[in-house]
Amino acid sequence: MSAFNELINGKTPVLVDFTATWCGPCKMMSPILDQVAGEMGDAVKIIKVDVDKNPQAAAHFQVQGVPTLILFKEGKTLWRQSGVVQANQLSAIIQQFK
Repeated sequence: MSAFNELINGKTPVLVDFTATWCGPCKMMSPILDQVAGEMGDAVKIIKVDVDKNPQAAAHFQVQGVPTLILFKEGKTLWRQSGVVQANQLSAIIQQFK
């Protein structure tokens, strides 16, 4: 968890996708996140956290459902939303905070 904390405390925005292998909407987020990563380049880091493998992280951030996306910068939660978010909306949100 310390590497995760180092990452979210950095100056670069970090989008964390709390996901699960059995979750249909989570599978829909994968290509969307790939597209956003391609568009944004180094302006954002995107990481996935499997809630089944990391229940303590999910509990810590009070993730009730998957997918839940949380945008961090310098250790602060800037934005969060559960459910599928379209690429253009996600890019616009990240742009606000970079």
